[in-house]
Amino acid sequence: MSVLKLLEAQKASMTVADRQIAQFILDDPDRMLELSSGALAEATGRSQSSVVKFSQKLGYAGYQQLKLAVTKAKALEWHAPGGVIHGSIDASDSYLTIVQKLIGSKLLSMRETSSANNEAAVEAALDTLVGARKLQLAGVGASSLVAKDFSYKLLKLGRVVLLNSDSHIQISNASALDENDALMALSHSGRSVETLRIAELAKRRGATVISATGMQTNPLAELADIRLFTVADEDRVRSSAITARDAQLMLMDMLFILLLRHQSDAYDFIHNSEAAVTVLKA
Repeated sequence: MSVLKLLEAQKASMTVADRQIAQFILDDPDRMLELSSGALAEATGRSQSSVVKFSQKLGYAGYQQLKLAVTKAKALEWHAPGGVIHGSIDASDSYLTIVQKLIGSKLLSMRETSSANNEAAVEAALDTLVGARKLQLAGVGASSLVAKDFSYKLLKLGRVVLLNSDSHIQISNASALDENDALMALSHSGRSVETLRIAELAKRRGATVISATGMQTNPLAELADIRLFTVADEDRVRSSAITARDAQLMLMDMLFILLLRHQSDAYDFIHNSEAAVTVLKA
């Protein structure tokens, strides 16, 4: 997970002192890498102990480990291919410029979503999907569309999947889950009331809760047993749920492909599904 993306997502909820340090790092990570903890403290008007505590709050043993994480984040930076523009879409943009900016935003979102999820979390989610007696998917709005797409893929593999667009039915289904089951909750904000309440109930019932949220601090991720993340660039495209949806779709498709690799009879199920559909195409 990129520490720079984590700082960007969480800075709004930080204390004033931590936010100043975070903003300095985000504005000029290259300069931060050249500074000692004391020098960074002086540059931000904070104490050296504040810098060390800031590093520890992010989960690092100390400032040097934070610098190493920033170095790795810089190495993972994605650059748009030639001819692709990445930037805010303006009303005055031409058709071609809008297309290029939209493609750039989508590619960046998917690339950074892949970087935001470490292999251990993805493997834990995969193990849960494999072992669950039944899987319930929860999400509202655009997230429900992504959940529906994922459910269709899982059903083709013979998986027992629960999904309904009605949140009342979703929470009713969650009341019947137990420790043999799992809930996959999708919400980029991590604050959708319906999804959060469904996840809370599933957790109380003993089901394993997997969240797929943005990287900002949010109650759904805090509740989950397994946390997956999506990175969206909505303010650049200035429209709701465009890149967030792409990020969620990429994450779900990645889990599906990993599940295909893991399930020995997966391709038998896929073949049977394709054969069944041909009857309707004749």
